[in-house]
Amino acid sequence: MSKDDKKEERRTFNPIDKDKITDNPHNLPYAHNVGSAIIFPDDKDRIKSNAMAAMVEQTNMQMKQIYDQMELLVNQANDLKKRVEISEEIYTAEMGFKPLTGHTYHLYEKEDGTKVLSMIGPKQWSQGNKYKKFIATARLMGDHSWQIIEK
Repeated sequence: MSKDDKKEERRTFNPIDKDKITDNPHNLPYAHNVGSAIIFPDDKDRIKSNAMAAMVEQTNMQMKQIYDQMELLVNQANDLKKRVEISEEIYTAEMGFKPLTGHTYHLYEKEDGTKVLSMIGPKQWSQGNKYKKFIATARLMGDHSWQIIEK
């Protein structure tokens, strides 16, 4: 063996097994030498778990918002229903005058069960209320429905 052959052999000789080295160390999923940056493999289960938790939290928050909106709509519908009921009671009651829009009136029930609309409030009677029961105080709105002020 010549001197050049020995140099060539030393230069190409690698004491590490062929299956433990690579031509592309940048593709390895781990650090390939002591000075390399530490590479931590992704914990895919943890990533999925965190994503699922965030999705569930966001969904619950949106569901609560929709529930709150539904609850508000139900309350508005109930208030509207009460307003219609009182309006119907007022329009079937005895009236000795023509109610004016924007004015406040008081609905009472007599001893015989008939209803009467009055301009005098429950606290304005000088000698006590002459009616059996106070039902509501309402204001006549522009659409001729009645807004309940006191019940």
